[in-house]
Amino acid sequence: MQIIPMRDLRDTNALSEKAHAKLEPIFVTKNGYGDLVVMSIETYEHITGSSAAEKADASAES
Repeated sequence: MQIIPMRDLRDTNALSEKAHAKLEPIFVTKNGYGDLVVMSIETYEHITGSSAAEKADASAES
């Protein structure tokens, strides 16, 4: 499990690398409490069992 503080969201390249390095969500804390979850599209698709890219394409077409 990856947990990072809110201030680490400033470095988007490092965050993207972390998100793609492991097939798991990154939990973001604010003032010591859970606030957000960030994950790669691959992780999202793995967790939900669906393709985010296909949903985005279908949404754009309608």
